[in-house]
Amino acid sequence: MKRLLFIFIVVVVLCAGGIGYWGYKDLHTPVRHSRSEQYVEIPRGAAPASVVRKLASEGVITHEWPLKLYMKFSGSGTRLRAGEYMFPSPISPLGVLRKLQLGEQRTMRLTIIEGWTRWDIASAMARVPEFELADPDEALKLMNDVSLIKSVDPEATNLEGYLYPDTYEFPPGTSPRVVIEMMVKRFLMEWSPENAAKARALNLTPRQIATTGSLIETEAKLKDERPIIASVIYNRLKRNMPLGVDSSIIYASKLAGKWKNDGKVYKSDVDRVSPYNTRLFAGLPPGPIASFGASSLEAALNPAKTEFLFYVRDPARNDGAHNFYANDSDFSHGVQALRNWERQRDAANAARGAPTTP
Repeated sequence: MKRLLFIFIVVVVLCAGGIGYWGYKDLHTPVRHSRSEQYVEIPRGAAPASVVRKLASEGVITHEWPLKLYMKFSGSGTRLRAGEYMFPSPISPLGVLRKLQLGEQRTMRLTIIEGWTRWDIASAMARVPEFELADPDEALKLMNDVSLIKSVDPEATNLEGYLYPDTYEFPPGTSPRVVIEMMVKRFLMEWSPENAAKARALNLTPRQIATTGSLIETEAKLKDERPIIASVIYNRLKRNMPLGVDSSIIYASKLAGKWKNDGKVYKSDVDRVSPYNTRLFAGLPPGPIASFGASSLEAALNPAKTEFLFYVRDPARNDGAHNFYANDSDFSHGVQALRNWERQRDAANAARGAPTTP
């Protein structure tokens, strides 16, 4: 009898040890699941057992009882926080528990791209269902509120150029107006006292720097070319030469509601009488034409020292690089080289039935 009891006790101990080891391993083993891109809501006041049950039903954890027992004996079940959680995959049950103790709220994201106009930004905002915007025009109207930027640019009539390109995170329920304010405040962070001092040293107003920065942003593909393009802009301004920036001509057509948005600049665009047409009128356009990032702002404030007056795309490269010139004759040769390359490219595309690039 004693022998049987001893065997029974040994079996129980071994089983308990095996189950304990299995439970320990379960708690520490990351689990792959399909909810990594979806939020799991943990309601306020939910009991620990119901939270674990929900996590298992969502597939975030595989087994309920190891986590339930751990929370009960460790007391950690009393420290769970309500919220909307996104659990990475894979994640262990203890990793899930740590997130539940830290708390997490759902956030939304909106990315503003360098070179976007306020029309582009308004269209992006209108595509966010939570904003409940009927159309982009509703967002555009909000961008006419210049109260936040008046101290920097008292001439501003809208927020073009001051909606800083970045990725913005905000909780659900945030209004479009608040998100626009976030963009402006982000710009004001970049417009530091040091940058304001550099603008004064150049004898330029913040609005003129913002306008120059937006021209650089829409013209330069490569960061290291931006100070050189800034020098071309300033050199032409000193000589009272029209800047001839196509992106400003496109902006003029957008203002007039005539832009065809097919990537081509038409004669009607070039001939349009507008202060934003930098082929017809010398000097900077009246204001910024797009949002610009830190490297374009830096270039506008710290232009390279060159004699260049012209630039044209380098046909030998496909990364958006330019060739720069100090006189019209060399520039004309550069333009001709680019035109020859474009004709050869279009002929090759036509031969294989591919569309030509404008």
